[in-house]
Amino acid sequence: MIYYKTEEEIDLIKKSGDLLGRVHGEIAKAIKIGVTTQELDDLAYNFIISGGGVPSFKGYNGFPYTLCISVNEQVVHGFPGKYALKEGDVISVDCGVNLGGYHSDSAYTYGIGKVSEDVRQLLEFTKQSLYLGIEEAVVGKRTGDIGFSIQNFVESKGYSVVRELVGHGVGKKLHEGPEVPNYGKRGKGVKLEEGMVIAIEPMINLGKKEIVQEEDGWTIRTKDRKPSAHFEHTVAIRKGKAEVLTTFKYIEEVI
Repeated sequence: MIYYKTEEEIDLIKKSGDLLGRVHGEIAKAIKIGVTTQELDDLAYNFIISGGGVPSFKGYNGFPYTLCISVNEQVVHGFPGKYALKEGDVISVDCGVNLGGYHSDSAYTYGIGKVSEDVRQLLEFTKQSLYLGIEEAVVGKRTGDIGFSIQNFVESKGYSVVRELVGHGVGKKLHEGPEVPNYGKRGKGVKLEEGMVIAIEPMINLGKKEIVQEEDGWTIRTKDRKPSAHFEHTVAIRKGKAEVLTTFKYIEEVI
């Protein structure tokens, strides 16, 4: 089901997105060699609550944490825990905030300490692919245009696109219609219209596209155990140029 938002609702999602951005900034300050993923989760939970929000993920379909923290070959939906970050790790941090009844959703992937050149480029190009997708998120285009732009770019760099996991609408619910795949054909898919708010979230693998689910029932990893990267913004569909409702500015002030 696609829910079309009023300008007031889009503004509320943007306020949620700003709190989410500030959460990501606090995480960026804390991410370093030796910190455990549970410590990052505790930090995010406390910051969201102190900011008047509620963690969108915690309790969602039984998910037990505030953050999805996915390390190295994990793609998404990883559980925080006792794992301490090491030199060369890749860590995706995905977070959602419910502020005043409206959700926002974003993700950022970090290299810990000195990472290989292959990994550094994977992170750089995955982030670029997110913004290429956002450029297509305008009135009159279709979800296939977003997916095509992401897929065409990353595959030209030798990477692969996860097929089973996709972006989605965002609003009063964390996940709404339409689905927003990170692959596709130009001119295909759901038509984009004013009032739609979507999360665009390329999940890009260094190796092959195939994934498997771990025994915890949540964590998704690459089948070939090569690293994966994940970047995400929540955006409003506009005429001419999409409006990004989440922000990486608090992360970029730190790193």
